Amino acid sequence: MTLIDIFLLAIALAVDAFVVSFSYGLVIRKQRMTSALKLAFSVGFGQFIMPILGWYGARSIYSFIEQVDHWIAFFVFLTLGTKVIADSSQNRDYQEKNKNSLSFKVLLIIGVATSIDAFVSGSMLYFIKTPICLPSVIIGLTAFIGSLIGFNLCCVFKKFKTRWLEQISGVILILLGCKILYEHIG
Repeated sequence: MTLIDIFLLAIALAVDAFVVSFSYGLVIRKQRMTSALKLAFSVGFGQFIMPILGWYGARSIYSFIEQVDHWIAFFVFLTLGTKVIADSSQNRDYQEKNKNSLSFKVLLIIGVATSIDAFVSGSMLYFIKTPICLPSVIIGLTAFIGSLIGFNLCCVFKKFKTRWLEQISGVILILLGCKILYEHIG
């Protein structure tokens, strides 16, 4: 996977963090900078650690699926992209319930919930023989920065439809899957 591919993956994975942070930025009025940093650290750390966990998990089963790893990577990206696109039109109840509260529990839930896709992507990175250190750092930093931007942009773009960002990220994930399949078959 090239550095450009890793950045595209990181951006696609960071959209959930951006959207959640944007949503919290709309309602949090006190201690905005502290809240923004807590939220960004939570999602950034989740996006950093989950690909590593996925990569090592995939490593333990790789010998059993080595012949079809590119197909697995393709279907993982296709599924993730389709899920992101489908989720973009659904109601975000988990965001609405705790918007005004950024307790440790809420931050932990947000960190995990926004990085499940990063876990799966980490396993896919193992299947396509990509070392995990650099991608994990890029994914985590992108989520951290995207979260800060999302939290603070809400003041400017209160009517901006985040659904479009999610749909674009879903398309990026699907295209990355197609690229991997093309490279192995073509």
